[in-house]
Formats: sequence, structure tokens, C-alpha cells
Amino acid sequence: MKTSKSSISKAQFYREIGEFWDTHDLAEYWDQTELAEFEVDLQSEITYYILDSQLSSRIQAVAKERGVSANTLLNLLVQEKLSKNTKYLIKSLIKSP
Repeated sequence: MKTSKSSISKAQFYREIGEFWDTHDLAEYWDQTELAEFEVDLQSEITYYILDSQLSSRIQAVAKERGVSANTLLNLLVQEKLSKNTKYLIKSLIKSP
């Protein structure tokens, strides 16, 4: 038999742990908890790129017209362009000296 992943809920699967805590209050089990120490390595998922100021203004204007943020519009445009040109980009990079 599998050992439980949670000493409090006695659940064997993460989904069961989630279901347990959806219906229980941690305050009721606080005396059963233990101090835990761990390290967290946070890394930004955002990369900044420099844009020409006129291009930035155009992006902001189009984003405003479409009712989205400039970040969202820029991400969508780049994603679309890359998905259409992935094969071409790879071939041109391979052929580059």
C-alpha cells in the first residue's frame, strides 16, 4: 500500500489533499503542523527588450484601440509572427555564416 503524501489528510494523491483542504480549516489542525525550512529560487519570467519610441507609441495606440494592454498585444504579435515563420527562421539561421 502506498504511504500517504499528507500526514494530516492521510491522502495518497495530491488531488485528494486538495479535496481535503477544500472542506477543512487549517486552524483546526494547526497543532499537528511542523515547522518547515526550504529555499525558493525565484526567477523572473519577464524579459525586457528595447523598442524604438515611435514603434512603442504605435503599439500602445493599437493596444488601446483593441482594448488590451501593450504587453498583451506585443506578446500576441510576436507569438503569431514566430509561429508563421518558425520554419523560415530556422532555415535562415542554419544557412547564416
